[in-house]
Amino acid sequence: MAQLKITQVKSVIGRQQNQRETMRTLGLRKIGQTVLKDDRPEIRGMAKTVMHLVTVEEVK
Repeated sequence: MAQLKITQVKSVIGRQQNQRETMRTLGLRKIGQTVLKDDRPEIRGMAKTVMHLVTVEEVK
């Protein structure tokens, strides 16, 4: 199964509450932090919600 490499590139300070909660749910707390998540529709939806704060890459 493919995975998504999600890296935080911008701060959540001053962002909407749902965006801050989504970042915490993804496991991101600091700029530059990276997490690997399974490529599932739920994770893609969360990444889409905060796409202006993160970069997403597919990893095989």
